[in-house]
Amino acid sequence: MSKPGRLIVITGPSGVGKGTLVRLLLKRHPQLYLSISTTTRQPRPGEVEGQHYYFVSRDTFQEMVTANELLEWAEYAGNYYGTPRKPVEQQIKRGESVLLEIELEGARQIQQTFPTALRIFIVPPNVAELEQRIRRRGQDSEEAIARRLERAQAEIEAADEFDLQIVNDNLEDALVSLEAAIFTQH
Repeated sequence: MSKPGRLIVITGPSGVGKGTLVRLLLKRHPQLYLSISTTTRQPRPGEVEGQHYYFVSRDTFQEMVTANELLEWAEYAGNYYGTPRKPVEQQIKRGESVLLEIELEGARQIQQTFPTALRIFIVPPNVAELEQRIRRRGQDSEEAIARRLERAQAEIEAADEFDLQIVNDNLEDALVSLEAAIFTQH
């Protein structure tokens, strides 16, 4: 029987580059399995159901919470996000390493539901750079940007709660650090 896999949680403030790092990791290491989150938010242009997220109604999401079908869940920017339990547990049982790219609140819950997870916090080089990254996305109103930055300040203060912090100042350097953390024997 193969040894069980590993759950790897990647978190950090909005705009820090979590998604970019995860996409590059998956491209270089196709053996990694990305857990797809469930959300109540509307799809952004180009997002595909079952590939980027599972898009559900608020009622369906509440039913999933009640039935304990989520490893973690949180409300963020007025929408709910959560990690479906069953696919993650199945992949780990098969010996796969599973990546979770989630927000801070959910990452904290994982410590309770999956204490053996490797929890990595991606830190911006500074808040000014984080603001520029959020603005470059061009997806948010000024009010939303202000909310994201305020929340980011609080989230960065939580970085010490995690097993590892990686500063995303240079994308390639951050990626190499992430690979070293994930592929070092555990």
